[in-house]
Amino acid sequence: MNKDSLIYLAGHTGMVGSALMEELVLQGFTNILTVPFEKLDLRNQRETNDFIQQHKPEYVFLIAGKVGGIQANIQYPAEFLYDNLSISANVIHASHLAGVKKLLFLGSSCIYPRLCPQPMKEEYLLTGSLEPTNEAYAIGKIAGLKLCQYYNQQYNRNFIAAIPPNLYGEGDNFDPSGSHVVSALIRKIHAAKIQNMPQVEMWGTGKARREFLYVKDLVKGLVFLMQHYNQNQAINIGSGNDVSILELAEIVKKVVRFSGTFQWDASKPDGMPQKLMDSGLIHKLGWHAKTTLESGLENTYNWYLSKL
Repeated sequence: MNKDSLIYLAGHTGMVGSALMEELVLQGFTNILTVPFEKLDLRNQRETNDFIQQHKPEYVFLIAGKVGGIQANIQYPAEFLYDNLSISANVIHASHLAGVKKLLFLGSSCIYPRLCPQPMKEEYLLTGSLEPTNEAYAIGKIAGLKLCQYYNQQYNRNFIAAIPPNLYGEGDNFDPSGSHVVSALIRKIHAAKIQNMPQVEMWGTGKARREFLYVKDLVKGLVFLMQHYNQNQAINIGSGNDVSILELAEIVKKVVRFSGTFQWDASKPDGMPQKLMDSGLIHKLGWHAKTTLESGLENTYNWYLSKL
């Protein structure tokens, strides 16, 4: 990408999209195309195709999609599959028709099998059953990833796919109905602190292990991949470290300065037992996450406080 290349950022208002917009500007890119959902519904094939044909971007970051935590995924599986499937198919196909030079599709580590060998390597995709609690979302993301590969194979496109772990950071969704684990923990533990509650009830056993990546590290990696990666194989982009949900809760407790205890409700689902990705490929290319989990959580909590 040149600094004046026309770059379409699909999904610029969410946590990842807004951080990516900021990173592109910081790196000196001056020709970034965005459009709000109210003016362009990427689930609509005709609208999406007309928009991309009109503007003919050279590069596309496909970040847009419907996201949420375990509760939202269980409650709205049809929307999670339909929205993500539609957005992926429409933007990727329209980009192909418009002759986009390169597209980066953002996947998710939940596309790996539920009982995937750890750490999860890119070639483990589609080797086993998915985690039932987020299967619909995962299928939508897998379809987008495979579409990129098939357009490359059939039409010699340069559409790449990046697979991040659990993400967190400034701009995260703290709404109880749609939040992920980090934002849900911050909101819940902060509320307990303010209300002087002695105990906080937590979902699951706390034993499930997750890898977390700070959003500002992620977006640096996405720009890096757009500049340096051109393979048809999807690529993991992670920190290389995981923690149990119990350990995560204890770090959030420290960051929030909450003095109470946790009560774990084992009747609630844990999700996949472990999700740790093998990010050896991107590390060999020269990209590494820089932010420690505690430091990233401090930044996220301070941002959350600023929005109250």
